[in-house]
Amino acid sequence: MPDKTRIVSPGIDARSVRTAEGEILRPPDDWEKLFPGDATLTRRVKQGGPTWTVEVKVRKRMMSSGVWAPAARIAEVRAALEVERATPAHARKKAQATARRERVQEDYVEDFRGAVLDFLAFAPVYSALAQDVADAVTALATPVGSGTVARTQRIPVERRAEAAVIAWLRHQTTAYDDMKVPRVRGARRELRRELAQRSRALLLRYRRGHPVPAEGCPLRQALGLPGARG
Repeated sequence: MPDKTRIVSPGIDARSVRTAEGEILRPPDDWEKLFPGDATLTRRVKQGGPTWTVEVKVRKRMMSSGVWAPAARIAEVRAALEVERATPAHARKKAQATARRERVQEDYVEDFRGAVLDFLAFAPVYSALAQDVADAVTALATPVGSGTVARTQRIPVERRAEAAVIAWLRHQTTAYDDMKVPRVRGARRELRRELAQRSRALLLRYRRGHPVPAEGCPLRQALGLPGARG
């Protein structure tokens, strides 16, 4: 049983797992659970022999909640990693990786903001307002780990930008956050669809350059700009 690598789900208690076939198994007494948080440690422990990875469903994705493996192997790999990570070479490698990630993030933020501006497509008279909206949406949507639609790789950046703008408008220019939505299947989805239509109609006014007094401008109010009143 412990000589086979498995993907399992939580069992009936903290020291049990459930197989895909529904069988309840218990790890050997000399095994312990390695919790997520150190990807390198987890990867090397897995490379060292059989493990049981416990997966749980988070929203629509399967995520690891820990890996069962021999306690001695976990301790050995952890000790070796501590020695490796204390070397100057590792520090340089880590600094280079951090700088590389920062460059990638900076490039993505710039590309995303450009996609937001393209989607807004405001008339020239509202170009400054478009810049402010793009700044606000980008700042909210692009941070690493934010979990927003802007961070997904499953759809093109143009669609991410569109979805992020509509979401920002829903929260900033409507009463969505205070609405009581009936606990009926599809009710929230329908509400979001209605609010999205309202937001698109609002954007159309700025795209066509229609007059919008500063005092009654929904976007200026959302951004807290001078001259706007709630």
